[in-house]
Amino acid sequence: MASVSETIQVSGIRCEKCVMRLAKTLEGTEGLESANANLMGQVLLTYDDERISRNALLETMARGGFREQQFV
Repeated sequence: MASVSETIQVSGIRCEKCVMRLAKTLEGTEGLESANANLMGQVLLTYDDERISRNALLETMARGGFREQQFV
């Protein structure tokens, strides 16, 4: 098992309900070990990269209205 932890910045988190909605969006995702979000839009993901890819996690979050923010 190869656990990966990383923090990503996402848009769409403005309140405590948004954090709960993100948790619901990710609930039951195969290979996801934990996800912790704060009101600043930072999401700490811990996942098994042999079972799910970073892109698959981003796609799941995007379906819930949460998109990774790219900083230039």
